[in-house]
Amino acid sequence: MAGVTFRDETATGRRLDEMSLPGLPDRVTVRDLIRLRVREEVARHNARPSRHFRGLVRPEDAEVELNGYRLRERRPIDWERQADLAERAFRRNGFFLLVGDRQADDLDQVVELSADTEVVFIRLVQLVGG
Repeated sequence: MAGVTFRDETATGRRLDEMSLPGLPDRVTVRDLIRLRVREEVARHNARPSRHFRGLVRPEDAEVELNGYRLRERRPIDWERQADLAERAFRRNGFFLLVGDRQADDLDQVVELSADTEVVFIRLVQLVGG
């Protein structure tokens, strides 16, 4: 089993956020990595719903704000909907994904994980609805 650190960065290399997930399989697809990350960030939000959401992509009906998104009302978020938006954003180059030191370029690409793999999400533009 592998442990992964997910990190968000800007295109200039500024770190935005980071979280770790232990116990992942040694081989996964890029799609699974994105969905695992989104599921975890949504679970953290849903454990304490608020009007502010820090995540990879903007939830529907949310406004962009510094370091996240403002929801119109305090509510739980559907992780599967967010994961679908994130997949769409990846396909449209809304962000790049580095696994270790290699860029992932396809959702079905299988990547190898180790005990200390870093997965970096490089945000290129504000992600509006994926």
